[in-house]
Amino acid sequence: MIASECAPVAKVGGLADVVIGLASDISQRENEVEIILPKYDCLRHDKISDLKEFYPDLRVPWLKGAIRCTVWSGMVHNCKSFFIEPHSSDNFFNRKMVYGCPDDTTRFAFFCKAAMEFLYKSGKRPDIIHCHDWPTGLVPVLLDEIYKPIGMDSSRVCFTIHNFRHQGLAGTNILFATGLNRPEYFLKPDKLSDTAYRNCINFMKSGIVYSSFITSVSPQYMWEAKNTDQGCGLSSLLNQFNGKIEGVLNGIDYTIWDPEKDLHIPIQFSPETIDKKSEIKNTLREHLHLRKDNKPILSFIGRLDEQKGIHLIRHALFYSLSHGAQFVLLGTSPDPKITRDFALLQMQFSDHSDCRIVLKFDEELSHLIYAGSDLFMVPSMYEPCGLTQMIALKYGTVPVVRSVGGLVNTVFDRDYSEKPKDERNGYTFQHTDEKAIESALYRAFDLWYNHPGEFRELMINGMHYDFSWKVSGEKYLEIYKKIIN
Repeated sequence: MIASECAPVAKVGGLADVVIGLASDISQRENEVEIILPKYDCLRHDKISDLKEFYPDLRVPWLKGAIRCTVWSGMVHNCKSFFIEPHSSDNFFNRKMVYGCPDDTTRFAFFCKAAMEFLYKSGKRPDIIHCHDWPTGLVPVLLDEIYKPIGMDSSRVCFTIHNFRHQGLAGTNILFATGLNRPEYFLKPDKLSDTAYRNCINFMKSGIVYSSFITSVSPQYMWEAKNTDQGCGLSSLLNQFNGKIEGVLNGIDYTIWDPEKDLHIPIQFSPETIDKKSEIKNTLREHLHLRKDNKPILSFIGRLDEQKGIHLIRHALFYSLSHGAQFVLLGTSPDPKITRDFALLQMQFSDHSDCRIVLKFDEELSHLIYAGSDLFMVPSMYEPCGLTQMIALKYGTVPVVRSVGGLVNTVFDRDYSEKPKDERNGYTFQHTDEKAIESALYRAFDLWYNHPGEFRELMINGMHYDFSWKVSGEKYLEIYKKIIN
């Protein structure tokens, strides 16, 4: 695994969870799995065991010279991991952040080169190099064009796209820095050139063109990328390589998210003891100073940005309070304007007995909210996979989601799905306007109030779904075997 993130040592989003989740599952099936990451200065060192120097003097060719790196090794969740630390005035990974620098494409181009140089010089010849998202898009190019001819011809690359909206565009200086050179060759339309900016190389396109196999994080998201504007300019390219692409649904880690073993909640429960949720609901109310009343709790946990359907989250708050429900939100935003808007809402409802807005990251509280809520909403504008709805289902909390991306593959409408009744597990809506989410919330609140026995069945249906890495890991093993052969 070559990646820019890995939970819990360097986590920005869901990509980090996928890397460690998939790596752990594959290794448990008697495969040797190693992870290569940048050694950021913001790494969670407390989450790495046995960290030590592994390769003290890795010389990575760069521009007209070389940059000396130290490669460290350590264990992350029982997976052997390597951390590349460059010693350079560029300070590629000493920025107190993972992403967000003006030279991100240069930083991760260097990481791709260093990762390949480490594999080559240390004598590692993995059967599969699994790369994740645009920061690692140059790895298969470097493998094919530089490293295969000098002895690394047995490795195959699986490239997983987590979000098509972030593709990594750079000038031809990257070609010279990495030793690829030949801009007249690589800027051809069938190579690395961006579809819109022909004098730029596109890291994600590079990964698609050069990899042995390409996956996205859900079947529906791959379909949308091929057939709608969700491909963000890459739809025709994906259709061109139709024979080597597939959507594979992400899994979630049930060693962390399991109400039968979760120590972050006051009482553990299972589908057979689901009535214990009412006690957890009371604990949640006490913790957040909500009144105890015969009302459903609708919750949202996640990043507050436009992708997540900010206008629908806001509308759901007011709709819930005016239709006999309580509302809980836990999240932070990278956007200062959205942070200000929700801070104003937080002040507006600070003394409200049916609403609580918590604008921070709180791991323990998130477990309590998942377990203590009745309903959980994910009204995303687009959603490559989505993990929160799968966690909610495991905790018997009924999801209300917009039918997009991975939400289509995991949530099946109680009233309109074609699945058998005992396989329906939530509520869905199609459009992005306020009436659309109202239609789903109205049906959910109505069932909770007027048909509690049926609502209970819906909760249990959700808990019976298996979205563990066991299923997804098996699919990836099939892909690995296919491309090795």
